[in-house]
Amino acid sequence: MKDSNEQSLKEIINELLKAYKLEDGINETRLISSWERIAGLMVSNHTERIYIRKNKLYIKLDSPALKHELSFAKSKLIKSLNKVVNKNVIDDIVFL
Repeated sequence: MKDSNEQSLKEIINELLKAYKLEDGINETRLISSWERIAGLMVSNHTERIYIRKNKLYIKLDSPALKHELSFAKSKLIKSLNKVVNKNVIDDIVFL
């Protein structure tokens, strides 16, 4: 049985991440690293750059046709990416 002041290591780490405002950066890193798994290998191979600014995911692709095609799947991609971190981190995707 736990004493009232005992915490699990997970709880302590989560508190530290929040206290030092590192949680958002970690979530963004997890989202970016999950891009290949979410979008697929073919899309990932055509991705030149990916970054997040103000809740927007910016993806630079080397194929105009692929940009157009992915624009139709934007809401599905946003949902899948946010599911990775169980939090709404991405509000929009901009294909460059």
